[in-house]
Amino acid sequence: MKRLFKIVLNSIPRPLLIRFSYVARPFLKLALKGNRYTDPVDGKSFSKFLPYGYEKQRENVLSPSTLSLERHRLLWLYLQRETGFFKEPLKVLHFAPEQAFYKRFRKLPNIQYTTTDLNSPLADVKADICNLPFQDNSYDFILCNHVLEHIPDDTKAMQEIYRILKPGGTAILQIPQDLSRSETFEDDSITNPKERARIFGQYDHVRVYGRDYFDKLRSIGFKVEEVDYTAQLSSAEIDKYRLAKGEIIPVCRK
Repeated sequence: MKRLFKIVLNSIPRPLLIRFSYVARPFLKLALKGNRYTDPVDGKSFSKFLPYGYEKQRENVLSPSTLSLERHRLLWLYLQRETGFFKEPLKVLHFAPEQAFYKRFRKLPNIQYTTTDLNSPLADVKADICNLPFQDNSYDFILCNHVLEHIPDDTKAMQEIYRILKPGGTAILQIPQDLSRSETFEDDSITNPKERARIFGQYDHVRVYGRDYFDKLRSIGFKVEEVDYTAQLSSAEIDKYRLAKGEIIPVCRK
């Protein structure tokens, strides 16, 4: 039964999983009731989190309440504790907005919040990241997380993000990470979805980034801080919030 649950959970496309969660959430909260682990996005606690992963299953990582994963919870804590995102007046652009954040960011009284994507129903502006309809130096804060690994011309996408970011502004550009890899790997000849999933980690990824990702961002013009925020947290917090120890947040400034 447990194996069947994992297969069903991870075979459902994430947008459908999110819709299903609204129906299943009350039952999940009851079934997983407890205080062992906490989702910092909404403060709810559970006896355990759900498994998740396309090619490799990760146990105890998917929050039953917000459907946040490790990267979402880490970013939330960083924004909340280390930035003025929740306090300062900011003009914010959010690419491919994550469901865990969307409604919460939309309600923040201090930010002017715009979402963009080519296909997402949550996008205010339908736009190609490689050809954005925004003026130069438009935004104080840009969020573009787990997007660039989908984009064939990621150089152009980075240039566009840099162009529309205000001088002194901040862009957070998270990616799936393999920090054991020094160089990014991509191969346009790999088109089979199963083969892409095996090599790149997901069927719709076109590359797997290495540590040279940060230098590529610097070559575009960004000043990049490689923030290992888990290094500033206790082991108890890392476990409580179910974070990936050592995950780097690329904090890019113009």
